Amino acid sequence: MKKRITIILSILIIILGVAYIGVGNYFYNFALKADDEKEFMDDNPNLEESIAVMADVAEAAEIADNKFEEDHEAAAMSIVSSDELHLKLHANLYQNGEGNHKWAIVVHGYTSSAEGMTRYVRNFYEQGFHVVAPDLRGHGKSEGAYIGMGWHDRLDMLQWIDEVIALDPEAEIALFGVSMGGATVMMTSGEELPSNVKVIVEDCGYSSVSDVFIYQLDDLFGLPEFPVLNAANTMTNIRAGYDLYEASAVDQVAKSEKPILFIHGNQDTFVLYEMLDEVYDAASVEKEKLIIEGAGHGEAEKVDPEKYWNTVWAFVGRYM
Repeated sequence: MKKRITIILSILIIILGVAYIGVGNYFYNFALKADDEKEFMDDNPNLEESIAVMADVAEAAEIADNKFEEDHEAAAMSIVSSDELHLKLHANLYQNGEGNHKWAIVVHGYTSSAEGMTRYVRNFYEQGFHVVAPDLRGHGKSEGAYIGMGWHDRLDMLQWIDEVIALDPEAEIALFGVSMGGATVMMTSGEELPSNVKVIVEDCGYSSVSDVFIYQLDDLFGLPEFPVLNAANTMTNIRAGYDLYEASAVDQVAKSEKPILFIHGNQDTFVLYEMLDEVYDAASVEKEKLIIEGAGHGEAEKVDPEKYWNTVWAFVGRYM
């Protein structure tokens, strides 16, 4: 009888273990495997365009973006990641005159790329900045089998900063990012940054990777954090080498020594608007908060571009 119970328990443990690994792999592939289609991004009600986005304003901005792309061909930059993966990472470089020491590193969001950041590249360029737009790991022309959600990317950002300083030792650098790019620059903010980095601007970044995944698990699947995210975290540690619970913008911002402008739309239901206060409250540096009424995820600039850019330039201008 005792032997039979032991066998049954052993079988149950094996079944649970296989299920745990299976669930973990499924959600890892679903969210973090770079070459898997992220179908949940298509027709996602949390990413539908807000009625606050005015068609004529959007059309004018798109025309300006297209003209910028026609008139300015990006040069290619590359680095090799400093970790054991030695990934070749790509960035677009837009140089802007000689004797100019203003630089911006402009970072894209989840499943996007440097090519998708023309709106922001153009605006920084028009303000006289040289602009570097990296492709994060597993995005665009950069190598990588996984999406780093800003965590490993923060260390790559340190290398991009060093590349800029190598090009221009007198560089004054602004870090800017949207969505996952916003989380990336916040996570970068907690590292030891050179004095060349003057200011950071984040737009609709999440408070932590675990928090945004807990919310998405419930929103998309109605599933709880335990044991689903725990299983996904185990596989993330094994397959990508980082921990979802460690990857926290809140913790990094709390260590920042650089001024930060935090931006969010108050109708964001993809990266919850409430996350804005979490990161803002964690910062003990000079800081400012910009809330764009009616804007959904990544729409702050589209809904009120005048207020958006006036606030960005006023804040950045204090430090550069």
